[in-house]
Amino acid sequence: MFAIVDIAGQQFKVEKGKSYFVHRLNNEVGANVAFDKVLLLYNESDIRVGTPLLEGISVETKVLEHLKGEKVIVFKKKRRKGYRVKNGHRQCFTKILVEDIILGEVAPKKKETAKKEVVIEEQPVEVETAMEQPVEVEPVMEETAVEEATFKKKRAPKKAVVEEEENSEEQV
Repeated sequence: MFAIVDIAGQQFKVEKGKSYFVHRLNNEVGANVAFDKVLLLYNESDIRVGTPLLEGISVETKVLEHLKGEKVIVFKKKRRKGYRVKNGHRQCFTKILVEDIILGEVAPKKKETAKKEVVIEEQPVEVETAMEQPVEVEPVMEETAVEEATFKKKRAPKKAVVEEEENSEEQV
């Protein structure tokens, strides 16, 4: 059985009896700490996923020690400028031991669906009355403007092609 727990802003996959390094906690060495921000619980029989958290489930841990991590060197340099900066950093950690994962007796919530009956009454629509009235459409352009526009768009036919066709018919 394991759980995914949010501890100090990070998510950890924890199992009973294992120890983990987490960001520094304010608790004293030997203190018991309970984490209730459980996101997922895997048991051999079932899997529970929180939306976003599971209620009634907590992880009991014990603080073993406070320590610092390995030194990390941060070196900055800009070439040809004479700029060099060397800094070091050691992150503070807390080593915790997972003693138990406590399962709550909270049953999953069932959504109650209320069935609503919707009755739609059909009402006759008078379509014939709307069709009887004539619709008048006014022309958008005057006829002369339409003729001029079409004349400008059309190209004059090639006369040479037409004459060749007439000559070929006379020869037959």
